[in-house]
Order: sequence, then C-alpha cells, then structure tokens
Amino acid sequence: MRFLLSVLLLGGTFFSTSLSAKEKFFVVERENESVAIIEDGLTKRHMEHMHNMNHGIIKFDGDDGYLISRDGYVVKFDPKTEKVEAEYKTSKSAIGFVIGKNYVAVANYDDKSVDILTRDLKPIEKIKTGSKNVGIKIYKDKLIFAQMDNDKVSVYEDENHGKGLPKFKKLKEFDVGKMPFDAMIKDNTYIVGFFLTKGFGVIDLDKMDYKLIKVTAEGNKPVLKVPHFGFWSISDDKVFIPSVGDNKVMVYTKDFKFIKNIDMQGLPVFTSLSPDKKYIAVTFSGKDFPTIQIVDTKDLKIIQTFKFPGKVLHVRWSNEYPDLYVSVNDANQVSVIDTKDWYLARDIYQVKKPSGIFLYNNTEDKK
Repeated sequence: MRFLLSVLLLGGTFFSTSLSAKEKFFVVERENESVAIIEDGLTKRHMEHMHNMNHGIIKFDGDDGYLISRDGYVVKFDPKTEKVEAEYKTSKSAIGFVIGKNYVAVANYDDKSVDILTRDLKPIEKIKTGSKNVGIKIYKDKLIFAQMDNDKVSVYEDENHGKGLPKFKKLKEFDVGKMPFDAMIKDNTYIVGFFLTKGFGVIDLDKMDYKLIKVTAEGNKPVLKVPHFGFWSISDDKVFIPSVGDNKVMVYTKDFKFIKNIDMQGLPVFTSLSPDKKYIAVTFSGKDFPTIQIVDTKDLKIIQTFKFPGKVLHVRWSNEYPDLYVSVNDANQVSVIDTKDWYLARDIYQVKKPSGIFLYNNTEDKK
C-alpha cells in the first residue's frame, strides 16, 4: 500500500510539473457565448458574455488578446487576467480580422465594409466596398482583403508607414476569380481561393502582379472548390491541401507543382502542421467527423488514426509539450493526444460545445 501511494504521489508530481502554466488554451464554446480557459490540463475558468461565438476567432499579439464574434463585436482582453479591456461593434456580421502594429482591421459581411480601429478599439475609418469582405491580411505597410461579391482583391497602403495612426489609401485592385472566399499569406505571397473558379489566385505583393493557378486532383480532375486556407498546411518544402469532395490530401511543392495525393479515411476538412513540421493532423466531415488521422510529412503516409465520441471541430498542437488538443464538440470535452508515443492521454471536461482552440504562451513565465 505504501509503495502504491508513493507511485501515485510521484505520478501526480510528474503530471503537475510537466504541465506548467506557460501555455493557456482559450477554447471557443460556440453555442454559449463563452470561452473556456484550459491551464495545467484542466478547465480553470470561463470568459462569459462574449456574444455570438458560432464562428468565434481569437488572436494574440504580445500580451494583447482580441476576439471577434460572428455578430460583429471585437473584444480586446488581457490573456493573463482574462479581463475585457475594450469592445466595439463593427457590423451585424464580421468574418475575420488582423492585428497591425498600431491598428486592428476587421472584414465585415453585412454592411460591406472594412473597419480600421485603434489597438484599443476606437474607430479610425470605415472603408466601404459594396461587397462582403474576406481573407484580410497584412504585409508590411499593406492591408489586403478580398471582395467576395465583386471578384476583386484590394490592396491598401498606410501612407503614414506605421507612424501614428494609419491612413490607408487604395494602392491597387486585382480582378480575380469568381467569388473569392478566403485567403492566406506566406511571406510576400497572398493566396486567395474561390467558390466558383477551379483554382486559386496568387499575388506577389512586392511585384504587385497576379496569376491564376489551376489545381487538379488525381486523374487531372479539377478541384471544384478550394477549402478555407486556414485549413492548409505549409511545411518547409511542401503544401498540404485537403481536397473537397475526395478522400485525399493533395501534396504540392511550395511553388505548387503536384507531388502526390494521400488517400485518407474520409473527406478531409482541416490539416494542422505540428510545430516541428514532422506531422499533420487531418480532420474530416460527414460520417468520419469523429476521426483524426496523423500523416508523416516526410514519408507522406498515415501513421495513426484516432476516433472520438463526437464531432471533431478543431485541433491545436502544443508548442511546449508533445500534446495535440482536440475539441470534441458533441461530447463537451477537449481530448489530449500524447504525440510522443501516440496515445489518447486524457480528456478535459467542463467545456461546453467546444470548437476553435487558440493558444497563448505566457511570456512572463518564460523569463
């Protein structure tokens, strides 16, 4: 009995020291207007009254946290204390935002505009576009976003070049494919996807030129729709794209030359690259919603498959520990996979209908 007690005590000590509070996971509770905070492997607190969190997004810049709700609220909060510091409603429906050095820019759906705010969420200007706006990104002094209804990508430039409050002026607009709906940025390259054009657009933001790249699946079949770019993964030498309507993850070189298709269990939705870029975690839709598969990015082979008691809506790799956090929406839990030995290590409860998982690294704890 004494030996067993010692083992239990040692086990408890190992668990608590191996999960210090350097990392905080902010988990969107999509149907409860709230965010759960996970620390040391447990749900510790909740941020409540965060508005419509059906597609809530959280981002961090240093020690500033920002949250955007689907019904157009932007909330600034302190990720250390979890206290709300400011709030501003840009529209009835907002879809994305970016954090600049001296501003926050919000892409709106319903009032067809882009809002420019101070870092404390005071309004600076509203850029009216006459379109639902998506895919908002920052490159140097440039603000880039896509106009979904007008088939355009707009590039604005800060005439003050980061000094004082920004003053944006339209630099160039590109006519692109039909119905752009999301974008990603890698170095100086802005990549935009379309609902109705079989391919994606690439803009070199240094040369300010545009080209359309047609992406085809196996057998030279066109991909009917490129998924949200938040679901792509880019390693040092490869791009991993979940194929829409096909049980495959497509693999390309970084200049979009086709390498191969990886056959998956179901219809892939989301790919997430591990911090060491050795693996991607792939989630699915339909009957395989409860499944995650792990792919080795070097061998391009599936090495593990995990199944959960409900729909998997999001995953997030720990930067500090060999852990992969998984939001299991139906089961009201976040599951944690040990990525060193590849087993389900534990389940975290007291999380209601979890979706997006967002990681904050506490800089004070690292000093």
